[in-house]
Amino acid sequence: MRLRAAIAVVCLIGIAIAAYLTYVHYAHVAPVCTSGGCEKVQHSKYAELSGIPVALLGLIGYAVLFGATLLRGLYAAFGAAVVALAGLAFSGYLLWAQLGPIGAICIWCVGNDITMLVVATLCVVRLLREQ
Repeated sequence: MRLRAAIAVVCLIGIAIAAYLTYVHYAHVAPVCTSGGCEKVQHSKYAELSGIPVALLGLIGYAVLFGATLLRGLYAAFGAAVVALAGLAFSGYLLWAQLGPIGAICIWCVGNDITMLVVATLCVVRLLREQ
């Protein structure tokens, strides 16, 4: 139960980050940023996937993961691990885009990457404990 609670808390952090970045996208405002690269990242072609803001995809992903923490059992743990690992892989791709083609770092995005790494790790641990 404590592991699922920890996943839920970290998901709430991810939801907050993704919700803020989704707001920034739709409100057409500059994100509060200390790294200086957030606006460049937010306006890059990598900020959308088929016209959908990646922040909104992250928000949906974190919401799904949060919901999975409310469910017990192997299937819920497996589903959460799959979603979390897919999110981590996509976060890695977006980090590559920041370091490479975009040439700018968004501190919000890095915060999301760290959050997704923690969630994915906890979800894998949960899956291993359920088996």
